[in-house]
This record gives sequence, structure tokens and C-alpha cells, in this order.
Amino acid sequence: MKGSRPEQAILTKDNDLTKTKETNATINAMVDGLNDHDIESMNRFFSETFRWIGNAGCGSKFGLKEFQDNWQRPFQAAFSDKVCIDEARVTQGEWCAAFGRQEAVHSGTFMGIEPTFQKVEIRYMDFWKVVDGRIQDNWVMVDFPSVMQQLGVDPFKGLGWENKDS
Repeated sequence: MKGSRPEQAILTKDNDLTKTKETNATINAMVDGLNDHDIESMNRFFSETFRWIGNAGCGSKFGLKEFQDNWQRPFQAAFSDKVCIDEARVTQGEWCAAFGRQEAVHSGTFMGIEPTFQKVEIRYMDFWKVVDGRIQDNWVMVDFPSVMQQLGVDPFKGLGWENKDS
């Protein structure tokens, strides 16, 4: 017999399965808000104290204001004509997971790359926890290396990690 194991799925241990419909409605409305480029009214969907936990390149943000000032506004300044397309969602109780893409035009500086005015695809995965109709936590993974490659920058410096689909 092997040694002890850490407890798994602790964050979903008390997931209220009766909240599935409410969670789905919140996420649907929030994605509509993102597609309307409505940064100022995001408090309709996010709690003021929510956590946004992202990968390198976007980092973690604590609270709605930090999220808006240090992610939404700079990201929207770098990418115009942006549309968010969730390709798949799985919702269970207070939790929703999705993956998809944003299609946008690179119209502002992004990761030191001057605007190319090129259309790009920005792939992502999101995991949300919704409490009382508002997003409390959002874990996100954005495929920045692929975006950089689309803009002509090789973040892997020829080490063979190139995107074979580009």
C-alpha cells in the first residue's frame, strides 16, 4: 500500500448542485457583457472581492477594481474588435468550466509587441465559482505563447515548441 494522499477536490466538496441554473445564467450574462466590452458594469457579474487567478502573462488579481485596472482595460486596449466564444461549458452547481477563444485585432501594445493590426485567436480556459449570482473566483489559463507566435514573436526561441496549427 502506498502512503497517504492529499485530499482532492476540496474546493468543490460542498458544491450546491441546486445552483446549476443560476450559475449558468450568471456566466451567460457575463460573457454577453464581455462581448459588449462593458468594463464599467462588471460588478453585475463579479463580487467586489473576487479572485482572478491566472497564468504567467496575466497574473492574479484580487478584487474587481484590480481586475478591471490591471487586466480588462489593458487587454481591451491591446485587442480591439474582440469577441469571446466559449466553445464548451460544463456547469455543475456553483461551478462552471469553459474553454474557447477570443477573436480580436492586435491594435495596442501587447507583451512589448507593438500593434500589428493583425487578427488573432486567443485561446483560453476558465473555471468560475458563482456565489449568490456573482463570480467569486475565476481560475484562467490564456495561451499567450500562441498569441505571440501569431504576432511573429517566437517565445521559445526556436526550441521546437512552435504551434503546428499556425
